[in-house]
Amino acid sequence: MGKLYFTRHGQTVWNVENKICGATDIELTELGHKQAAELGKRIKTEGLPIEEILTSPLIRAKNTAEHISEITGIPMRVEELLREQNFGVFESTPRDSEEFLEAKKQFVNRFETGESMLMTAKRVYTLLDRLLKEDRIYLLVAHNGIARVAHSYFYDMSNEEFARYSMRNCALEEYNW
Repeated sequence: MGKLYFTRHGQTVWNVENKICGATDIELTELGHKQAAELGKRIKTEGLPIEEILTSPLIRAKNTAEHISEITGIPMRVEELLREQNFGVFESTPRDSEEFLEAKKQFVNRFETGESMLMTAKRVYTLLDRLLKEDRIYLLVAHNGIARVAHSYFYDMSNEEFARYSMRNCALEEYNW
């Protein structure tokens, strides 16, 4: 049985400020860089059998993947399908606002100028379906919205569980195909 590993990028300034990053390209904080390096050391120490790192093109995920790759020697490449969901009018607004939390429950909502949950799931599921057919063990480095979709690929979730699912910065999730 194959494996897939997933991590969310390190901390950003907007994470600290409780703002929705979405498709906005936000840099890591000093702590975010440290979290990424610590995860790289953990992967190396535990000898996880990761063969390649696929990363979102957004700088926060890409820098996280670069730290991990440098420490572990695992090759990495950018995967456009891992780009975070575009939350449209909610980009840079409070992550816990009642308006956003309600809008997030509507899977076809494009947030006026963004991307719906269904659109995001389609592209992430397309990637996961492709990786399932490959005989490699990957680490995906992406975002909280992408983590939510990836988790739903492997586990049944209610709409409420899906909307609430969250992954800590540089946490590591292991999935079995």
